[in-house]
Order: sequence, then structure tokens, then C-alpha cells
Amino acid sequence: MPSEIIIADDGSTDETLKLVQSFQQKLPVPVKHIWQPDEGFQLGKIRNKAMAAATGDYLVQIDGDLILHPHFMRDHVLAARPGYFIGGSRVLLDETLSQELLRHQRKHFSLFTKGVKNHFNGIHLPSLARTIGVFKKEKGLYNLRGCNMSFWKKDIVAVNGYNEEIYGWGREDTELVIRLYNTGIKRVFFKLQGIVYHLYHKEYDRSKLLQNDELVQQAIAGKKAYCTKGIDQYL
Repeated sequence: MPSEIIIADDGSTDETLKLVQSFQQKLPVPVKHIWQPDEGFQLGKIRNKAMAAATGDYLVQIDGDLILHPHFMRDHVLAARPGYFIGGSRVLLDETLSQELLRHQRKHFSLFTKGVKNHFNGIHLPSLARTIGVFKKEKGLYNLRGCNMSFWKKDIVAVNGYNEEIYGWGREDTELVIRLYNTGIKRVFFKLQGIVYHLYHKEYDRSKLLQNDELVQQAIAGKKAYCTKGIDQYL
């Protein structure tokens, strides 16, 4: 188990609050609920608030539309090392399987279950992954999924967390990772471990994507390591 669980809530209703309160009653670790009003898609902002509220040295970040592999947390903790962050991948579940899992509260399925896509991302061989990681160095911005990442909190604070100038869906994780790279933080090879299964849902409005792409290009061209509107507002 993690030492604490922090729910980063971008404007959910009282129904979600009641669910969080039920978690607070039955889970063996503290559960914090960090909420902000729904004023559009502001993922970076609520993540900054949640990470600022974290008391631990290491942060594991997921999204609410996932089913975690039983060893997900263990894999992240064993792979963590100073000077590095982790960016994992995901297994996609189609609409029919996702609805069935939610409707029947199923927790057990295999990579061969109908409706499971990109099967390679679901293979769990952490010992082999650690061996490969000795020789293979991850770099670049490919295959970055904010739903499956972890960082040292001091590294996040050093780059001022997520850039809140990025508003609407898309590129908040990419821009953050560029700034981590620009400070010398590297990426752990994280295939064959840290597995998550992504439940199907309709895509978010992507109308702000081009605008957010411009901020990514600015971070690359300017070799930025720090954003002006970030986590320092909440520390």
C-alpha cells in the first residue's frame, strides 16, 4: 500500500465526495480529497494541488479510469531511483469489456479476454525489465501517459510542477517531462511492469490541442526547466 492516497478532483459532484468518504472509512491509509470547482478541463492545476498536499518523498500518479495490476505499486517503488522519473504505458480495453467490468464489478480477466487490446503492454516480467533497463536507456517523448507516471517530489517542485497555462485536454504531461529532461532528470525503462488497464470512455474535447502544442514547442526551443504558473502557488 502507498503511505497515503490523494484524490485529485477537478470539479466532481457530491456523489464522488460520498465515495471518497467511504474510502476514508475503510482504507488503512489516509485518504485526502483535493477538490476544485468545474471551470473547464484543468488537469495540471488539480494535479499541482494534489502533489503539493502530498507528504511523501515519492509520488505515483494514476487516472480514475484505470484498473491496476496487483503489483502496480510494488513495480513503481522497486524501479524508482534518484535522478529519474517513470513513464509507463497502458493496456486498452474496448467499450463492451469496459461496460461489463463496471456493471458486474469484475476484477479478474486475462490478456486473452475478448476486448483487450495492445496485449504487449500487459505482459508482466519485472525481473526481465530490470535486466533490459541496465542496457537500454529511455529518452524522448514517445509513449508518455500521465495515467501511469511517478516522480520524486523534489524534482517536481524544482521544475514548478505542471504548467497551468496549458488549459484543456492534451500535452500537460509532455511539457512537464520536457522541463524534467532540461534539468537533467532521466527516464526509467518501464516496460513489462507497472501495468494498468484503461477503461473505455469517449474522448475529451481536443479544441485546445494546437494551443497547447505551442507551449510544448516553447519549452523545447527555450530549453525551459521552470514554468511561471505552477505548483509553487500551493506549497
